[in-house]
Parts: sequence; structure tokens; C-alpha cells
Amino acid sequence: MIQSRRKIFCLLAWLLAGSMPARAADSTDEPVAVELPLVVITGAVHQVMMEAATPKATVSREVMRQKLFRTTPQALREIPGVMVQETAHGQGSPFIRGFTAFRNLFTIDGIRLNNSVFRSGPNQYWNTVDPYLIERLEVEKGTHGVRGGSDAIGGTVNAVSQSALGYGTGSAGGLASYRISSAENSHIGRLEAWLPKDEDTALLAGATLKHYGDLIGGEDIGRQSNAGYDEWDVDVKLDHRVSHNAKLTLAYQNTRIEDAPRTHRTVFARSFAGTTVGTDIQRSLDQTRQLAYAQLRLEAPNDWMESLTTSVSWHRQDEEQYRLRFAPLRINTEGFTVNTLGVWSRAESDTRFGQLRYGFDYYRDFVNSFSSSSTIQGLVSDESNYDLLGVYLDDTVKLAPDWEWSVGGRYNYASADADSVRDPLTTLQTSLARSWHSAVGETRLRWQAIPDQLHWNAGIAQGFRAPNLSDLTRFGISRGGEVETASLNLEQEKFLSFEAGVKYSRSAVTAELSGFYTMIEDQIVRFPTGALIGGMPEVTKGNVGDGYVQGVEFSLAWNVVEQWTLFGNVAWIEGQSDTFPTAAPVVRREYFDKMMPLTGLVGLRWDSSDKRWWNEAGVRMAARADKLSTRDTLDTQRIPPGGTPGYAVLHLRSGWNISKNFTANAAVENVFNADYRVHGSGQNMAGRNFLLELTARF
Repeated sequence: MIQSRRKIFCLLAWLLAGSMPARAADSTDEPVAVELPLVVITGAVHQVMMEAATPKATVSREVMRQKLFRTTPQALREIPGVMVQETAHGQGSPFIRGFTAFRNLFTIDGIRLNNSVFRSGPNQYWNTVDPYLIERLEVEKGTHGVRGGSDAIGGTVNAVSQSALGYGTGSAGGLASYRISSAENSHIGRLEAWLPKDEDTALLAGATLKHYGDLIGGEDIGRQSNAGYDEWDVDVKLDHRVSHNAKLTLAYQNTRIEDAPRTHRTVFARSFAGTTVGTDIQRSLDQTRQLAYAQLRLEAPNDWMESLTTSVSWHRQDEEQYRLRFAPLRINTEGFTVNTLGVWSRAESDTRFGQLRYGFDYYRDFVNSFSSSSTIQGLVSDESNYDLLGVYLDDTVKLAPDWEWSVGGRYNYASADADSVRDPLTTLQTSLARSWHSAVGETRLRWQAIPDQLHWNAGIAQGFRAPNLSDLTRFGISRGGEVETASLNLEQEKFLSFEAGVKYSRSAVTAELSGFYTMIEDQIVRFPTGALIGGMPEVTKGNVGDGYVQGVEFSLAWNVVEQWTLFGNVAWIEGQSDTFPTAAPVVRREYFDKMMPLTGLVGLRWDSSDKRWWNEAGVRMAARADKLSTRDTLDTQRIPPGGTPGYAVLHLRSGWNISKNFTANAAVENVFNADYRVHGSGQNMAGRNFLLELTARF
């Protein structure tokens, strides 16, 4: 919480100082466009927002750099309805409309990051996507089973990687940037080079090096040791115009994260508001992610098709966890390798039946796992395959000049074939072969009450999630004192979502209000078997988690006077589902784990008339998170007794486009050095944090 509200005059003085004329740039320099904050939507992005039948947001590369977001998950934290939980400095798991992990879908250039090893709780996999390779993040909140397929429940996020910056102009160049921060104790360097061969071919290559030390918390928590890690990222992308209407893209991405600790599970953790300290001496993760793909896009390939995009990809994820425990001293290592082959094709056609969008997607996982404590499997089954196949069709029809109706459907097939599974009854090796079929649909209606100014929308959408290998074959310690064993007879989770909203944009004001209610059926949750393994209760999983989640989201941007913009948002979300909160075979309806509290953002921004200089002040707020499940109350290393305290934290940001080739962005986050924690996180956020990023183009 802000320690002294009287210090708010610092904010006013800073903003007023920023409104004074900046030093004039060289008259030969061209103006450099500055993008307004995330909630201020202009141009083409504004058009997409107004025309979308669901709440959408776009976080551009410019916004990510201006806000100095450290990771890809952090780039989502100012979107209403999103809470970014961080178990550790090297992990980030967005909760979107109450859901996290494998109930949100993440794609990179349309290619699924989600695979069959993703687990139910907050995980670190979104953190393996380097924000410096991203051109923009396309965020679509809500259930979208037709277009997204399995896992698209809370929301769908697509990371669009940047293309060669001189593409089509015949120019070559490069970029170098350096970001430093005090409380994050980090150094990030980025190098890029783009080299067009001619007007039809361009190559972009980039490399990012990251070093994180101990994380410095607020005035009381201080240094949070054993939090740092190292990371390096490489990305290469080639664009080639095959013909006037065809473009081929070849790309490769590689990320390696080394020794990223889960500090809250270790003796190095710091207690916050009564949280307990872990007992492990060390618990860390090594992760590698590699993606290679080829995509061909055709514009108007024939008389009845507007566009056709086809993708072939190979995606690999490696994880190794190292754990050193005390009393008695013992070491455990476990991990997995997932190789995923992906093929999909998407097309659009403007027909007399409406605007058709249709396609298919197919992914096959090849999974191997290991554990020093088992010769049969690691956390999931060894020597396994997992398939996802889907076909879909979506049609948008104009019922009248101001009315638009869309309807769509998807058929999906999933199968799991595991050769090496530890049998929950005999503890011997067994196998698994299961398959699932599903069909989902959705319909949405949009009314342009005042074209381009006031739009109403409403919709009903089905979603589903097929059981993955983590659901079916996981073996290991769960909830700190239970042993989770394989569940071989699971069915698909089902979701039905209702949504309505209104969007307004006129002159200086842009606003959006939406409400939703999602019904949950057959959600997979843990339940006790009544047996003991090594003296600890055995739990497995079953389709017993019926429930609901509901919420309201509001965002506003108001250009109060020339150069000054007031912006903000607020979100309220609540959800409950059936669960087995203890080792007893008793079901009870409880709040979702790590339920997002009432959360808001309010800010003020000033832009110079020549768009070279800007200043921004923003306050991120959250109420006390005290709607706890039984699992939350038992998660004493991350969640304080009675819930996570609320907070209101002031951030100041500023940027200066010194010339068309040199930019400086700076910030002071958590100005009053408050101690605060995002609900469910394993560590406190940074205390007073000074950040600076310098970018040079050549």
C-alpha cells in the first residue's frame, strides 16, 4: 500500500515537468510515432476492437518496450480480467477470467505452445517466449472452442513474431538495446540485424541475453535471495515473396533458461504476512524451447477464396528439475522432452452465404520422461504419443446493414497412447490407449447501434479440454502431503459460456464494458482414493468438478484535453466448483484456487505535440484476496493466512525519441517501495525499481 499519500505531489510535479517543451531534435530527423498506452486504442487497432464480437486487446511491441515489461506474461498484466501470477522470478502464469495453465491457449504465429505435458496449476511455459521477438500479442478473452480447439477456455493469446524490418524496401539495418533495472537486479541485451536480399526477400536475426540476480522487495521484505537465473534467446525469420500473391515464411526460435529457482519451496524464501518458509535446500528448473516452422500465405488463390495460410511446424520443449532436500539429505532429478509435429491450414472466403472462415489443425506429441526415483516414468508417462485433430467452420452473415450474426462449429479428436505408465494399483509398468471425440459450437450477434461509435454484442460459446498426459499419467507428490497416481479413465471437460458487452468510441472517449458467465461440467479435479502410499494419502483425478465462473470488466480511455489522456480499467471475477478439499471422500463447492481479487488500474499520460516525449503515471490496485479454497489455505508458502493483502502501487514512466534512430525509456516502479504480492505468487514483487532501456537503430 502507498506509504504516504501526501507524497502524491511528486506525481503532479513530475507530470507538469514533463509537459514543458523537450529539447528540440535535429530538424532533419523524421517524426517518430509514439503508441499510446494499451488501453488507448487508435487506428487499425481501434477498428479491430470495435468490429470484434468478443473482448479483444492488442499489446504491441512499442507498448511492451515503453512499459519495460520483463517477460511475456507480464505484458498481459494491464488487461482487465487478467492476473499474472509468478511462482518465481523465472515463472509467469496468467489467470484469464479465473483460469490458468492448460485452460488458456497460447499460440506463436498460430502454432500451439500448449502440449500434452502442461499441468493444471500455474506453470512457467509462457515464460519461455522471449518478448523481444514479439511484434504484438493478440488477446481474445473468453471461451473459443470453435477457432481455438482444446484448452481455449479462459482466453486465447497469439504471439505474432516480428518480420524483417525493411521488408519490401530493399534496406538493411540493425538494432541494439540494453535494459537495466535495480530491484529486479537484471541486465538484458538485445541485438537484431535485418538484411534484405532484394525487394522480395528479407532476413531478420536476433539474440537476447538475460541475467537476473536476487530480487529486491519492498522496505520490509528486502532482498529475496536465490531468485536469479540466466537466459539466452535466438530467433531467425526469413520472408520471401514467391509471387505477387504468395509469401513464404521460414522461422526458428530457441530459448534456454538455466537454473531458474522455485525459491518459495526453499530455505531461502522470505516470509511475507505470515507465509511459511520452504524446506528444500535447492529446487530449480532448466528449460529449453525450440520452434521451427514454414508457413505459406496465399492472397486470393482462386475465385472463391480470399486467403489461404498453411503451416508446418516442429516444436520441442525440454525440462529438467533438480531438487535437493534436507533431513535426510537426498537429491531427485526428473524431467521430460516433448517433440510436437504441427500441421494446419486456414482459409477465408467471401460468399453469398456470408464470410466463411474454415480450416483444420493437427498436432502430434512424442513424449519421453525420466525420474531418478522411478525406472518407469517421470512426472508423466514415458514413451508416449498424444494426438489432437480438429476441423472447423465459422460463418459471419449481415442480417441487416447494422446487424451481424456469426455461427460456427468444430469437430475434434484426441488420443493418448502411453507405453510406460506406473500402475496406480500394482505400481508395476502398464500402458494406456484412450481416445475422445467432441463437437462444439458457438453463435454471436453484433449490433452497430451507431456505426463506428456504439456497438452491442452478445454470444454463446462452447469449449472443451481433452484430458492430457498430465491428467492421465501424472505420478508424484501433490499438495505437499499426498501422492498423486495415474487416472486412466478420464473424460473431456465441458464449458458453456454466455457473454454480452457494449463498446463505445467517439471523439475523445473509448470505453468497453463486458460481462460473462461460464458453466463448468466434468472438470478434472483430484479426489482421495482412501488408500495410503508410503504412509501418505493417495489421490487421483476424476471428472467431478462442476461449477461456474462469472465476471464484469470495464476499460476507459479519455483524451481529457490535447496531449493529456486519462485511462483505466477494473475487473471483478468470481468462480466456484466442486472439489475434494481434504483426504476424506467428501465433495464440497469452493472458490477457484487463487481466485483473482477485485483489480483495477488508473493512469494519466502526457504526450508532446511532436510525439517525441511522453510521461505516464499509473496506479495498479488489488483488493485483499480472501476468497480462498481449502487448497489455498494449505498453500502456506505462497498465500498468507486469511488471504493476500491488497495493494495500490504507483509507477512512473517516461520516454524520449531522441532521434529516429535512438530511443530511451525509463521508469520508477513501486515509487513508495511498498511490500506487495500478486495473489498466489511465490515471492513479492520488486520494491522501488529504477529501469532504463536504451535502443539504437543503425
